[in-house]
Amino acid sequence: MPEDLHHIALPPHRTWHRGGDRPVLALHCSLAHAGAWSGLAAGLEGVSITATDAPGHGRAEDWQPGTDMHSLATAQSIAMAENLGQGAAIDLMGHSFGGTVALRIAVERPDLVRSLTLVEPVIFAAGRAVDAAAYERFRTDHLGFAELVAVGDREAAAALFHSHWGSGERLSDLPERTRAYMVDRIHLIVAQNPALLDDAAGILRPGGLEAVDVPVLLIEGADSPEIMDAVHRALALRLPQASRLVVPKAGHMVAITHAASIAASVQAHLDAA
Repeated sequence: MPEDLHHIALPPHRTWHRGGDRPVLALHCSLAHAGAWSGLAAGLEGVSITATDAPGHGRAEDWQPGTDMHSLATAQSIAMAENLGQGAAIDLMGHSFGGTVALRIAVERPDLVRSLTLVEPVIFAAGRAVDAAAYERFRTDHLGFAELVAVGDREAAAALFHSHWGSGERLSDLPERTRAYMVDRIHLIVAQNPALLDDAAGILRPGGLEAVDVPVLLIEGADSPEIMDAVHRALALRLPQASRLVVPKAGHMVAITHAASIAASVQAHLDAA
């Protein structure tokens, strides 16, 4: 990580106090914001959950094109983890892009991590190791989506992205404020490609995941895009203490749409860590 990202201000955040001082840091998915964790937070006990706004999301400053978005998000999350833990390891939860940041922290700063709850971390490059054909199909489709962004058709790009990674409804059926929020930020998905498609951050480095010796819960929707099964299979093979939870009739937004359904499993995972 670039040295100029080590000393960085804490990102905008919100906290849910759920009857305990044990700190949990929650990192949201792309095109969302810290409030996306409210449903799951309501179902947990004995913890204090802090969720941050990723670069370009919520109340955070806009992402600057040409800068490394994944490294910036990781640096900000590390700063928050250090602040929350005050020298002790804490629990990390991450969904989608946020899951890849949480996983990167576990690889780069294992001293900060007590447990990981990863909801469909979209480190797509991992899937190549167990299903190269699925990875190549996904890569082709995803780069096609990126072309829509490149030519300025943000509405069509957002609609296509949401059809695969959203919560089941069409983009046009969302409240106007939500739809506009997503369209305005759709370019941020493309900005993540170096880290997620090609592992530019080195999350999958040899021996890296194998050294993450903390309990890891991998949560996925049974109806999610096929690449996510490949990603989770690959991660489960390499993470020493990984377990998988597949939620029936759920898609990629399972952390939001099925928060009540997964809360008990997440609570048990935290309690056992």
